[in-house]
Amino acid sequence: MVEFLTRYPKTVSLLDGMKEMVRVDKDGVEQLTIVVRKSVDEMLKLFAKEGFTHVKFEHKQTTQIGHGLSLKLRKPWEMHVRLLEMKKGLVAIQAEVEVSRDYLQHLFCQRTPVLYEVESLLKKHQIEYNIWNQRIRKYVKTVVDNYRVQLKTPSFPVLAWKPMVFFIGATGVLYLFKYLLTV
Repeated sequence: MVEFLTRYPKTVSLLDGMKEMVRVDKDGVEQLTIVVRKSVDEMLKLFAKEGFTHVKFEHKQTTQIGHGLSLKLRKPWEMHVRLLEMKKGLVAIQAEVEVSRDYLQHLFCQRTPVLYEVESLLKKHQIEYNIWNQRIRKYVKTVVDNYRVQLKTPSFPVLAWKPMVFFIGATGVLYLFKYLLTV
């Protein structure tokens, strides 16, 4: 298994010329949002073309549109993308990397917002975008410097929960069958 390394904006220059630091607290780095002038359907088609699939179980955000999307990265990581409502004609995109939902560790492992991974996807498809900072309610003009973000692989080996459910279910059925034969 491998660590996940990325960069994330640390200091940003705003459209009004001011510079701001992206905050870090006990929960991690502040979430920046990518904003595009595309329809939700166009964005869903683009993400599907890139291999993203719909997420079945997730904590939905209040302004989230539909289900989130996920893309498997190197084991055990996945990228989770949410599309959010903004003003008419604008769609907001937030993304994070976390341990895949295929593993029990997904429930309690570290996760981090990502920006450049989605940005490169939009550039690949020649989609114009802006970066929005919700805390200060302004658009980012340029990124001055970056944090180096490192997600460590869980210290306890990742455990796939689907085979465990099958094994526990099959064992339960066998014991039930054995019990019914002895009655």
